[in-house]
Amino acid sequence: MFDIILRGGTVVTPHGVAVQDVVVKGELIEAITNPNAISSEKAKRCVDTAGKIVIPGGIDPHVHCKWHMPMPDGSSTYSGGPEVVSKAALYGGTTTLLDFAARTEDIPLKDVIKKRDEDWIDNCYCDYAYHLMLLGDIEPPVLKELEELIPNGYPTVKIFTTNITPSRAGRMVHFGDIWEVFKIITRTKGLGVIHAEDNDLVMHMYEKLIREGRVSFHNLAEVHSALSEDLSFRRVIRLAESENTPLYMMHVSAGTGVQAIREARAKGQPIYGETLHQYMLYNSNDYKRENGQIYHTYPSLKSPADQAELWNGTLDGSINSVATDEICCSLQLKTVGDRIDDTTGGNAGVEPRLSVMYHEMVTQRKYSLERFVDLCSTNAAKIMGMYPRKGAIAVGSDADIAVLDPTIKKTVRLEDLHEADYSPWEGHDITAWPVMTVLRGKIVVEDGNFFGDLSDGKYLDRTIKEDILSGPAL
Repeated sequence: MFDIILRGGTVVTPHGVAVQDVVVKGELIEAITNPNAISSEKAKRCVDTAGKIVIPGGIDPHVHCKWHMPMPDGSSTYSGGPEVVSKAALYGGTTTLLDFAARTEDIPLKDVIKKRDEDWIDNCYCDYAYHLMLLGDIEPPVLKELEELIPNGYPTVKIFTTNITPSRAGRMVHFGDIWEVFKIITRTKGLGVIHAEDNDLVMHMYEKLIREGRVSFHNLAEVHSALSEDLSFRRVIRLAESENTPLYMMHVSAGTGVQAIREARAKGQPIYGETLHQYMLYNSNDYKRENGQIYHTYPSLKSPADQAELWNGTLDGSINSVATDEICCSLQLKTVGDRIDDTTGGNAGVEPRLSVMYHEMVTQRKYSLERFVDLCSTNAAKIMGMYPRKGAIAVGSDADIAVLDPTIKKTVRLEDLHEADYSPWEGHDITAWPVMTVLRGKIVVEDGNFFGDLSDGKYLDRTIKEDILSGPAL
């Protein structure tokens, strides 16, 4: 007896798009068949998905749940936890989140992971994993731990090349330490996950603009500039080239970053680009709108020309995934800072991501369904070591499925969302919306009703495949 048959939908599989049935047994996809090849009597439930689009559950490879947030008055708070973000993700058709286990204290990485587990285990509705995050000086014992952790389920290592703002000293990892980490990443089959900006240039621009009295957040694009991205990307890429270290460049925001990735890939380097729907659809002119801080994340929004290059990158392989850099907080917290040096980063965007990108990619730009799925799910699964368990509608894969209804034409409305009291996407046109989300064979969202449990989410041990590590495989 099968558990679920999704009947007659337009199904996106690794082999193409066709009208098919998807058969689920337990937590896995058991079969993909021609419509009605299996009788309804052989399943506990049959769901009519005719006229709908059936895709693998979305994967957001860049979120920050229960994340430390410094405030302008010197105090701090935390962003919304996985119990909030994962629920919104499932409503939006996303079934897997990748967050960070950040070493903010002088403790072993294994203890960092244990503390992060306390935030997530039995507190998350969807599946999840962590990138290890290194901050500041990297001591020899930490390097030794990396040797053990990377090949045992934690293959991605986040590194900052800047402190981002003057108040966040200690975030940047110096290049000598990055070099040593890169050697270990290469040796242990891991992946460098990089926030790359030129710290000297960024801090110079903070000092310059503050000296000139141009401290409004409207000037953020001058601080976190395209030139800064250019300089830092090329320096990191050259260091990685010397050690044959695979790279994943996070939140690419500028055309200079896209070009640096493009050139490295042409030389055969294993490098992949991530951007955010924030950068693709908003630019620095949006800072001038009411509550313009809601469109900001770090690095800054850039120019329309930079946006055009990000879109070009999704077509030529320089940009491989679209993430959110998720920070769930209230409008009050998002807008409490209004200077170049205290504006809150991140955004509440995980829920509308799939629908917004479907509209922009498939409806507006006529991308194929396959390319849309690659950019919002499959490529992240492959790069991060989760494929084909995740990111595919295929026999033997986890039954993580989003069913989109392309007859739903509307705009994003705050009252339809489940995350924060604001949304930078409110009013954005939508030409499809998830009406069902399945997590490992369990229907967790159906027609706006939620059936998930906080114990549903499971941690994903990951191993990155050799083809991803050895060259630009996507």
